Amino acid sequence: MHIPIWKKWLSHITPITLEETTTEQNPELSVVLSKGRVQLLSGNAIYSWDDLYKNFLIAFDRLKIDERKGEDVLLLGLGLGSIPFMLEKIFHRKFHYTAVEWDEMVAHYAVQYTLSRLESPVEIITGDAEVFVDVTEEQFDMVIVDIFEDEITPPQFCTVEFLEQCEALMKPGALLLFNRLHGENEAVRHVTERFFERTFKTVFPEAWAIDTSGNWILCGEKKFT
Repeated sequence: MHIPIWKKWLSHITPITLEETTTEQNPELSVVLSKGRVQLLSGNAIYSWDDLYKNFLIAFDRLKIDERKGEDVLLLGLGLGSIPFMLEKIFHRKFHYTAVEWDEMVAHYAVQYTLSRLESPVEIITGDAEVFVDVTEEQFDMVIVDIFEDEITPPQFCTVEFLEQCEALMKPGALLLFNRLHGENEAVRHVTERFFERTFKTVFPEAWAIDTSGNWILCGEKKFT
């Protein structure tokens, strides 16, 4: 969608709401133009913000993602598509994406506001990411888990079983990135750190975390056999 230049300029002074709606999955959903970028908000959470979606921007930079091999990316949780946007526009990578998004309206907004600006092919599957990883037989060079309900990662995606299913979809040498809230709240930090040590490292023993000052991006690689 073409957004007038004057709106982009004005959005540096005050955010401009472009769309507002309610869905079964997201009772409060809005598309906002802020600082010249398109932002997706749900409740208290920012789901996408073009190249200002800083958690993955920081992680991709530290991982030197522009130097990694591979073509196929599984994206669990699409939002407006900030991840493929950054990988193409900032890191100059044109991957082939399979994106699983449970909210059909979010997928619609992603096509309307972000994916239409990209050359990278993105196949969107509207459905449950837990079911998808259980039934698909495809394999990927990178798997990205960016699933939130408001600011919380639903518990079904925080199990050893789910991570093992993700690991089974990874090609040798593939990378898994898992976005978790790790903010100022001590209880939230404890839950994320416990998940990392007791669950994530069960499947990826040599895992590491990238601290993005608000979130942790948990990283695991599938070893060559």
